Amino acid sequence: MNSRGIIIAIDGVVGAGKTATAKLVAEHLGYRHIDTGAMYRAVTLAATRGDVDPGDLPALQTLLAKLTIDLQPHEQGGRVLLNEEDVSEEIRRPEINRKVGSYANIPQVRRALVAEQQRMGLSGGIVAEGRDMATVVFPGAELKIHMFAELAERVDRRHREMMEKGVSISKDQLRADIEVRDIEDAERDYGVTSVDAQVTDIDTTAMTLEGQVEHIVELARKNGA
Repeated sequence: MNSRGIIIAIDGVVGAGKTATAKLVAEHLGYRHIDTGAMYRAVTLAATRGDVDPGDLPALQTLLAKLTIDLQPHEQGGRVLLNEEDVSEEIRRPEINRKVGSYANIPQVRRALVAEQQRMGLSGGIVAEGRDMATVVFPGAELKIHMFAELAERVDRRHREMMEKGVSISKDQLRADIEVRDIEDAERDYGVTSVDAQVTDIDTTAMTLEGQVEHIVELARKNGA
């Protein structure tokens, strides 16, 4: 067992269950959960509020220099603070979902957030989930997971999530949004996912949330957690 705790890096497609699974895995192990996707959403929200276009790099860099993003544990799910304001719900709205890829693909944004994520992981004992976790952010992680699922299942999951939050959106719109995000991920030129023999692929299509958590916790135990 690693006394400081290992680093578990979870990557994967939109709607594969990364966030919910990572949060519960962290709870089981007594680790810190780092939702890196929430950090990119927070930047997107700040840019949207400030009317900063993704193509306006000088304005975007000025914005980044003024932002503080804090991820805090909470009994009802992690809280995301943007300049000390709780934006946990606002960053999950459909309009932010549709825009986040445009900002997350900007190298200056990714470099800034990757540096912060790596700082968070210095002491180990974390479950970090989001894009590029195993290939760019934590290439030396003791356990690397790539989660995926069939498109129809991902749409259903995201639709249930939106309904539970009181957000009205059709499955057709969600499908279109997810397909766009998939294309953006496939075409981006920063931190493109590479083949890594150390990455464990998990198809979550037919798995329950509990099953996903149990499987990853078992893998973590085998890798020193």
